[in-house]
Amino acid sequence: MCLAVPARVVELLPENMARVDAGGATKEVSVALVDDLEVGDYVLLHVGFALSRLKPEEAQKTLDLIASLTEEPAPS
Repeated sequence: MCLAVPARVVELLPENMARVDAGGATKEVSVALVDDLEVGDYVLLHVGFALSRLKPEEAQKTLDLIASLTEEPAPS
């Protein structure tokens, strides 16, 4: 199974690269597939490539869903 996750652009770098924050982890990724990115934009990130830009609301919905899946269930 492949998973793409939202990440926020924190710095634009030379040669179509950017530094992104993906759930607290900072990574350098290729942004060659997405035009006109700005710091603060959200992108859909998959194996080191930004695939598309996301609206902040959509990115937050997905981040909230991922967080809810990783929460441990309350003891019964």
